[in-house]
Amino acid sequence: MQPAPPLQPTLGRTCRALANRTRLRLFASLAQQPGQTVDALAQGVGIPPAVTSQYLRRLEARGLLTAERVGRRVKYRPSEAPNSSNMSGLAAALVRSFRGGANPVESLFKLATAFTHPRRTELFGLVSRQPHTAVELRAVTKMSSWGLARHLRKLESRGFIAREGQRYGAVKPPSEVRRELARLAVR
Repeated sequence: MQPAPPLQPTLGRTCRALANRTRLRLFASLAQQPGQTVDALAQGVGIPPAVTSQYLRRLEARGLLTAERVGRRVKYRPSEAPNSSNMSGLAAALVRSFRGGANPVESLFKLATAFTHPRRTELFGLVSRQPHTAVELRAVTKMSSWGLARHLRKLESRGFIAREGQRYGAVKPPSEVRRELARLAVR
């Protein structure tokens, strides 16, 4: 039997996994106390163990968690070792964010929604290299005016881009999670 190929999670799929408040609460619980079992996490968050297990497996598939089987139980912890998907930097930034004292679930939820669509990742990559006007972006991406405006508004409201005059450009992200998401969007 051949070993499983290394994970290659996309930023969009990773952000879609994180754009769920319950999954973020599960990750927060593991950031505070790594090595918890599915049953303990389910009880702490108040959802059925089967749903908890599905949510945790989705985060694990994105490279954000690692699982360890101990007898009949599975214990989860945030990923620490670098992996081929390079999501361990994001996992570490999320852990530090949750350990910072505040409960950032809502702000992290909003950040994750910035890159849930591949067109926003494409747009961010373009304006990260050099500022562009909406007309230039539309010509390069072949997006409709309405779709382009919608994606630009989302990136702008999430603090990843800003408009100066007629040009859109990338913003230097102030938070560590934002920096990690921006780095993953342009790699």
